[in-house]
Amino acid sequence: MPPPSFPPLTGNRLVLATIALSLATFMNVLDTTIANVALTTIAGDLGVSVSQGTWIITSFGVSNAIAVPLTGWLVGRIGQLRLFLSAVVLFVVLSLLCGLSTNLESLLAFRCLQGLVAGPMVPLSQALLLQCYPKAKAGMAIALWSMTTTVAPVMGPVLGGWLTDNVSWPWIFYINGPIGLIAAWLTFVTLKGRESATRTLPIDTIGLALLVLWVGATQIMLDKGKELDWFNSSTIMALAIIAVVTFTFFLIWELTQKHPIVDLTLFKGRNFTTGTIAITLGYAVFFGNLVVIPMWLQSVMGYTATWAGLVTAPIGFFSLLLSPLIGRTIHKVDPRLFASFAFFIFAVCSFWRSTFSPDVALWDIAASHLLQGFAMATFFIALTTVILSGLDQQRIPAASGLYNFMRIMAGSFAASVWTTLWENGATRHHAYLTESVTAYSAPTAHFEAGLGALGLTTGQIYGIINAEIGRQSLILSITDLFWLSGLLFLVLIGLIWLSHPVRRETRPAKDDRNR
Repeated sequence: MPPPSFPPLTGNRLVLATIALSLATFMNVLDTTIANVALTTIAGDLGVSVSQGTWIITSFGVSNAIAVPLTGWLVGRIGQLRLFLSAVVLFVVLSLLCGLSTNLESLLAFRCLQGLVAGPMVPLSQALLLQCYPKAKAGMAIALWSMTTTVAPVMGPVLGGWLTDNVSWPWIFYINGPIGLIAAWLTFVTLKGRESATRTLPIDTIGLALLVLWVGATQIMLDKGKELDWFNSSTIMALAIIAVVTFTFFLIWELTQKHPIVDLTLFKGRNFTTGTIAITLGYAVFFGNLVVIPMWLQSVMGYTATWAGLVTAPIGFFSLLLSPLIGRTIHKVDPRLFASFAFFIFAVCSFWRSTFSPDVALWDIAASHLLQGFAMATFFIALTTVILSGLDQQRIPAASGLYNFMRIMAGSFAASVWTTLWENGATRHHAYLTESVTAYSAPTAHFEAGLGALGLTTGQIYGIINAEIGRQSLILSITDLFWLSGLLFLVLIGLIWLSHPVRRETRPAKDDRNR
């Protein structure tokens, strides 16, 4: 069934609808990163390790990703406006419950539920916003929507750090209350009467069960891998087998079903396939760095949660400034050029960070994030345009849901992978560095003599040496990750040019195709 056709909004009603949908998206995406800089504090308050604290991020991401493919079925049963409003209100309620949690188990349970209700919000906000604008201004609508999805992950650490240092960590969840309620009320007022028709649809229960199993098993394996010594653990082996087997059956089942939970036939389109892979891998690398950089700044560089957030905040400056301009010009310029530019700037920033030394200045870290804002301004807009190009109007909701599912899932997986790579790399570098610390090493002997003159015991001296080696190891490990990130971004430039050119009309006002 084709999506509902409503006349475009105009005037103040269009402005308020845009604000409302943007606020809801901002609140949703904000929660993917707002806990990043508060992990140490939350873990300490709840009496768990920092690595267990990362489950607060991954539990939300995985449940969010799982819920996204259900959007189409839920829209058919409930209606897209009612579903969106319900999701926003439930998100607020669960945010309150997250803040009231007193142990890790309850917090993770509420974060999972929060992720589930958040799943339909992003694709629905995009679909509702596109219906508010004429087709000739679809690029501008996507640009406005993309501003929230690019700025929110950046504002998360800033806001989360300030609230953690100056109020308390539960307020990183309580803040969703006023934002969500305002967004729900404005959406109801401005979009009233624009509800989609409902119908009874079958649900692919087996496909959904297989999806939950393979995504859940994979995420638990990534989260618990280091703690259980990876494949030396029977638990990790069992999870890996479950993930592989259920994923294989999932692919077979979805390709043979009349009403699949995920429409995998979309991958027959070259632009959808290349664009989706590019945005999935690009977002994974970006989000992995977004998780480890605040942890590095706090645990190694001595930054507070507030400053760890502030030093990454400049990434949002050029994103906010340039996104509307990109939206106005995206139909005139090959979006593959914009995407290539984004990946090139991402690579430059990654290689720049790989040169950071232990005494790197705050301004250098901030400048690298400021430059990255150029990439963020074009990343989502260009790749979304490539992904949706050439698709029939009725397939766009399914396409939006599928690529958002893959992007969100990849971000959640990357949070676990990047922290694991960082910790494992630090262990490897620690082993290399300690090889030079011997009784026969002149620098070691000189350092020991200097500390001994201060009255420190041998045990204290070697404790200081070990702590410094640990710090240097973490820095060397994260620079390795920056190098890896830069190389991956360069590879993605080649991938995006495997897509077909996006056809453009000379008269956009008469363009009947969705961009």
